[in-house]
Amino acid sequence: MAPTTEFPLGPRELVAMMAALMALNALAIDAILPAFPALGEAFSVTDPNNRQYIISSYLMGMGLGSLFYGPIGDRFGRKPVLLFSVAMYVVFGLACAFAPDFDTLLLLRFAQGFSAAAMGVLVVSVIRDIFSGDRMARFMSIIFIVFMAVPVIAPTVGQLILYFAEWQFIFILLTVMGTAVGVWVFLRLPETLKPENVIPIRLDTIGSTWFKVVFNRTGFGHVAAGGLLMGAMFGFLNSSQQIFSEVFGAREIFPYAFAAVAGSMALSNWFNSRIVERFGARRVSQSALLAFLVLSAMQIGAALIPGEPMALFLAIVALNMAMIGFIGANFGSIAMEPFAKMAGAASSFQMAFRTVLGTAIGAFVGQAFDGSTLPMALGFLVCGIAALAVIFWAERGKLFARPGTCPKSPM
Repeated sequence: MAPTTEFPLGPRELVAMMAALMALNALAIDAILPAFPALGEAFSVTDPNNRQYIISSYLMGMGLGSLFYGPIGDRFGRKPVLLFSVAMYVVFGLACAFAPDFDTLLLLRFAQGFSAAAMGVLVVSVIRDIFSGDRMARFMSIIFIVFMAVPVIAPTVGQLILYFAEWQFIFILLTVMGTAVGVWVFLRLPETLKPENVIPIRLDTIGSTWFKVVFNRTGFGHVAAGGLLMGAMFGFLNSSQQIFSEVFGAREIFPYAFAAVAGSMALSNWFNSRIVERFGARRVSQSALLAFLVLSAMQIGAALIPGEPMALFLAIVALNMAMIGFIGANFGSIAMEPFAKMAGAASSFQMAFRTVLGTAIGAFVGQAFDGSTLPMALGFLVCGIAALAVIFWAERGKLFARPGTCPKSPM
């Protein structure tokens, strides 16, 4: 596809840039996982489950920060807000390296996540500015493919740093990567917000937009279902290091096992990008949700096996994460379909709700870790059942439907 004269950035570079912005969040979350034991020792964290708050604090900051960046991006444009977000990500990431105690580290992680929230919200807004419908879902899937390369390699990168340096250098890596992406955005990204879609920052306008988002049955239903499944994913993320270290006694292979799980999500997003325009976002995502339920039941069965084999656990959880790969971008695209003229504020509220819900559920699942994989497996099944019920409500009982032809996109 060739870009139009109005949009000088080619689709490949656009996808790569948006993926890089989203990947900064993934890097901040996943690269630190192998450092949990070192951080626990450095800050005298006696309860291993409490180390999970290093992840949850960042995610909660992202969720709450998402409320603000959409309206700001709708008023001042996508590019300046993205540049500010990256700059603050760099500042707080560097500050984390010099945190004097655990509470300060959690506060700085929250601030870094809060700052970085724009990189999730406004990436969706940029893509919604240009694409719509199943085509938007396809491009979001392509972005997720590139983005998911980071969770595949981030724990390994973090582990490699720990072989040669202290945990502080993981945060220094975040500052270097954030600076590089910020320079790229500054030099190459054009503004995608059309002048006629600029929305002044007014509390009544923001409140009206949020009201429309909440009371749009299809949109809100897919946001809520996405948050429930995100909770399952965050539950695995929070407890994954402990599962491989304490349940299976395989701390040394954790980065590679995590890479296999993340790789399954990347692969499913690639397949989704190839099939979503043919079969429709609803058919693909709802089929994957049903498969997620079956796999979650299998995960519980595996957890109840005495001496659960690590290979069996890894195989099932990788397949389950692959199903989330088929669901996430599609649910997000369906939820954004009605909001072309308020994409920033709509995606802001949606991401905030989805992330806060997912973080809260994920923290609950993670804190339930008891030395086995059963709490995580139960969390998967409960989240899946709840998500299916919400989708059934959102679609008024009619699953696997496909809407009419979507408007053409300019790229």
